[in-house]
Amino acid sequence: MIYEGSAIQVSAPVEGVATLTFDNKNESVNKFDKATIEDFAASIDALMHADGIKGLIVASAKKTGFIVGADITEFGSNFAMGESGIKDWLLQINQIFNRFEDLPFPTVAAISGVALGGGFEMCLVCDYRVMADSAQVGLPETQLGIFPGFGGSVRLPRVIGIDNAVEWIATGKSHRADAALKVHAVDAVVALDHLEAAAKDLVKNAIDGNFDWQDKRREKLEPVKLKPIEQAMAFNTGKAAVFAKANPKNYPSIALALDAIEKHVNLPRNEALDVEATNFAKAAVTPQAEALIGVFLSDQLVKKKAKAWTKKAGELNESAVLGAGIMGGGIAYQAASKGVPIIMKDINSGALDLGMGEATKLLTKAIDRGHSTPKKMGETLARIKPTLNYGDFGEVDIVIEAVVENAKIKKSVLKEVEGLTKDDAILASNTSTISITELATALDRPENFVGMHFFNPVHRMPLVEVIRGEKSSDHAIASTVQLAQKMGKTPIVVGDCAGFLVNRTLFPYFAAFELLMRDGADLRQVDKVMEKFGWPMGPAYLLDVVGMDTNVHAGEVIAEAYPERAGKDYKGVIELMYEHKRLGQKNGKGFYKYEADRRGRVQKQVDEEAMNLIAEHTGKQPEQMDAGEIEARLMLAYCNETVRCLEDKIVETAGEADMAMLMGLGFPPFRGGPCRYIDQMGISNYKALCEKYAHLGEAYAAPQMIIDMAAANQKFYA
Repeated sequence: MIYEGSAIQVSAPVEGVATLTFDNKNESVNKFDKATIEDFAASIDALMHADGIKGLIVASAKKTGFIVGADITEFGSNFAMGESGIKDWLLQINQIFNRFEDLPFPTVAAISGVALGGGFEMCLVCDYRVMADSAQVGLPETQLGIFPGFGGSVRLPRVIGIDNAVEWIATGKSHRADAALKVHAVDAVVALDHLEAAAKDLVKNAIDGNFDWQDKRREKLEPVKLKPIEQAMAFNTGKAAVFAKANPKNYPSIALALDAIEKHVNLPRNEALDVEATNFAKAAVTPQAEALIGVFLSDQLVKKKAKAWTKKAGELNESAVLGAGIMGGGIAYQAASKGVPIIMKDINSGALDLGMGEATKLLTKAIDRGHSTPKKMGETLARIKPTLNYGDFGEVDIVIEAVVENAKIKKSVLKEVEGLTKDDAILASNTSTISITELATALDRPENFVGMHFFNPVHRMPLVEVIRGEKSSDHAIASTVQLAQKMGKTPIVVGDCAGFLVNRTLFPYFAAFELLMRDGADLRQVDKVMEKFGWPMGPAYLLDVVGMDTNVHAGEVIAEAYPERAGKDYKGVIELMYEHKRLGQKNGKGFYKYEADRRGRVQKQVDEEAMNLIAEHTGKQPEQMDAGEIEARLMLAYCNETVRCLEDKIVETAGEADMAMLMGLGFPPFRGGPCRYIDQMGISNYKALCEKYAHLGEAYAAPQMIIDMAAANQKFYA
């Protein structure tokens, strides 16, 4: 053994070939944390002083993969150093990477599993890359509000070309082996069992002079070999495509990455790395980087808590959904598509046909997009067992109730199925607003009953709220969390109240929209302001998508529970639309009208009839308002209710609250969630904004938690 550290070991050469193996003894995965960087530097020293080495293979001993990237938990302290400190930190790391790249013999990376971020940058400093056909590579840093800083933005354009590098870095996507080979990001792809042999064969060919490894290395050390006019075309085309999808104001790291690449492609390696480090440091201190890194860490928290719950769960073999239709069919499809067999029961065959039709439609779309095959479609549909009776419910482990959103009907259905299932079967209601504790009053075994709130459309929305009623047992919660995970969803356990977490916060937001409309705001401007804020759609458009009938019913439940914040003493525009049978997208007219274009795609259009209805109702012609006031009034009502959910222990942590809003409502990721939004505004500034608009009602008044945090100069995130 040439070197043995806690994260890296270097074997003595066999026939001139040594192996540097990443194997962090203290972690389940390999990552570039501070200790690994120190180990890496020490291993290079050992390699430089060792005798008999003619070539080197870089590999991983982890079954989980090669290297997952840098240690994101260390970013906080590193980024706190400010731009100059961050740049110095990066250049020190890059000196280590450069020393490895300059070793006097050929190097080959044997990529197993995932090599992402710093892990793939490690592969790029090697002269050659051999990849297992099951592996994935990529540079996902822009998804964290930064961009590759260990030389990735410098080496990748020299390896795969400017156009491909711009796409890889800007999108932050992971790439399968075939895609990586196609653009020459790797030199060979083999089966995992042959990876070690292929790496040895490649390095021996380089040693024997069959491959010019020094020339291949030289390509990464020198400027990109592309004429100025071709460079300009590549950058202009790439930037146009990227910025058509990502607003550079919302994701400045992408703009900074492309600016760095454009500046350093004509520079030698060391000068290019200086440019990369300069722009990386600028990206790292942006609020977007703080927010997106926070999202990653909150996501890890949510997954960790879900994992802890599943350890308490029993075995789940049989599942069922009550109620077919769009929602029941969506739930059945989601379960079956993830390999979970499910019974779908309804009281009439028409509903079952609708549910199976929904599953078939989704599977057909997957085939059309190349994400599935007819064979897989058949296998998935075979896992759904439609039925009109309870014949097979005696052995079911968990039943998801997804009937109409009516407490009386739900109680009746739940009571009926409880008497037909085994004593330890879990019952879960897919209700969006009705109290789980109230529904449980109809049951003999309320400890086996929980809420399991899916979001529509089920196949797209990642969140499932698992709701604990007053008598719900840990076993019932754990089993439901486990099922949600098996179905490919992210479960967050929340407390019981009207609307639970996500819908409880959404309806004060809708009430704030109605108040803006009462005051003469133009719904078109309101939507544009909030879309510019980062929401996927403004409140009027969202109301149309949800459906006015659903909004009226759910709004009544929320208003009854929280009359001081969600109630109103006037007829709002939601009820106005409902009375005029303008239900939204479902019947082609709401705040907007919806008509199919030439390709059959439904398009949103301004509807003068709706505008006239609103003007007649409010007695005011729509007028332009200050964009800052629109944002403040909507976000205060929404964020304040999120904080009150924390006060009421409906959700345990700010991280879980923020992730629920990102996954359940589409809160803009680059803002991090409502709690992060408050933090970045500053607690005292946020409190002052609440005081400015408190005259509008209780929904705008600062919650006690905000008052206390402002007095103590605290934040939701340390």
